[in-house]
Amino acid sequence: MRVFVLLFNARTENEGIHTIRVGDRNRVLMFEAEDDATRFALMLEAQDFPSPTVEAMDAEEIKEFCESADYDWELIPEGGLALPPETNVKETDWQLETQSEEPDPDLDAIRRKLEGLL
Repeated sequence: MRVFVLLFNARTENEGIHTIRVGDRNRVLMFEAEDDATRFALMLEAQDFPSPTVEAMDAEEIKEFCESADYDWELIPEGGLALPPETNVKETDWQLETQSEEPDPDLDAIRRKLEGLL
């Protein structure tokens, strides 16, 4: 099944997938409809979040990525209204990575997995 996810810095070395923080867990939203993913991306931009790219991917590959990264996932059905949280994290994982001098092997492994999904 094809789903749509939001990526930041798509197709770069600093690519990151959008997650929502629920308690102490990260959750990847998988949208059944591209229009719903695009609407969510526009809502993020309205909150002064960096502009994400909507990308089509295989749902099973996203689920496997989530398992490997210890993330949760949620399928947003077509026409489902997903709303961004009222507050955003101050620094994202991919922003922190750009500030780090030493590469993190765990993040490199996640990046390679994401690149393999494309």
